Amino acid sequence: MTPPAPVPAAHLAQLNVAALLHPLDDPRTAPFVDLLDPVNAAADTAPGFVWRLVEEGAADATGLRPAGEHVIVNLSVWQDQDSLWDFAYRSGHLEAMRQRRAWFARHVEAHLVLWWIPAGHLPTLDEALERLADLRAHGPSPRAFTFASSHTAAEAADHLPAAPPAPPRPSPAAHPAKA
Repeated sequence: MTPPAPVPAAHLAQLNVAALLHPLDDPRTAPFVDLLDPVNAAADTAPGFVWRLVEEGAADATGLRPAGEHVIVNLSVWQDQDSLWDFAYRSGHLEAMRQRRAWFARHVEAHLVLWWIPAGHLPTLDEALERLADLRAHGPSPRAFTFASSHTAAEAADHLPAAPPAPPRPSPAAHPAKA
């Protein structure tokens, strides 16, 4: 019997979107804005954190609006689902989530999507929005899922995006051996 093919090393990507009730510079949104730096700093140092999307020249991604003028996005990568869960629900981030109704419109469709990516791959906003659209159109699957309907990296192996290319190796002629 042939052993199963090994599952490539994978990380968990997550995208969540939220429609602002008021602009970020509105006083009613100020408590949310005040939480951005401490919550992002906590994420950056959380066990299992790998990467988060940051707008060029900014400390966060709140200025990026690929899902609509009033919709902010959060895109990050974690070593595994437990690490993301612990940060989202067992850290200071939970307090921000408890107050979200003061700042964000109630969701009428999926607003969070999780998917597995090859370790070392950084998802793009287009990739993330496509996964969210897949979840909204087809429901949870190994390709796009939620905490409540999770899948393992092994289950998602057929749906992983292409692994990042390996850096080119110099040819032996380009770097002759020293005599």
